[in-house]
Amino acid sequence: MTRLLTGFFAVILTFSVCAAVDVYQFDTPEQEALFHSLGKELRCPKCQNNNIADSNAGLAQDLRMKVYQMIKQGKSEREIIDYMVARYGNFVTYNPPVTSSTFILWAGPALFIVLGFSVLVLRSRRKEKVVLSDNALNHDEEERLAALLEDSQKEEKQKDPK
Repeated sequence: MTRLLTGFFAVILTFSVCAAVDVYQFDTPEQEALFHSLGKELRCPKCQNNNIADSNAGLAQDLRMKVYQMIKQGKSEREIIDYMVARYGNFVTYNPPVTSSTFILWAGPALFIVLGFSVLVLRSRRKEKVVLSDNALNHDEEERLAALLEDSQKEEKQKDPK
């Protein structure tokens, strides 16, 4: 009886795992290649880090269908991308154009590296100055050191009178 129930639940669960696969028919191999390249280039607005080809979200499915329809209508890649940007904003592309609103996205990494390198250089120079100032001797210490060196030189001369 237990085996029968286990088998029954296993069969029921396998039916829920079945997923629908979108099948698109194209007139030419160029249209199919354009569809696949746009699927990789356009970002799903809902998933944010997936392209529309990899996303299973309903919105991504709608975008794939719209791209398919526009390709079948004879629209160019640029026209399709412009349509998506007009509808969903620059976020829909992985390479947004350089505008005043996206400038920080393009310049940010370079500015971060330059700023970090500058901080490292300034901190290393400051430590060198601190070390040098800490190792500097005052006048009394310099006189004492000179006297000790003279004494040690005299002792060496007395031991080895060559």
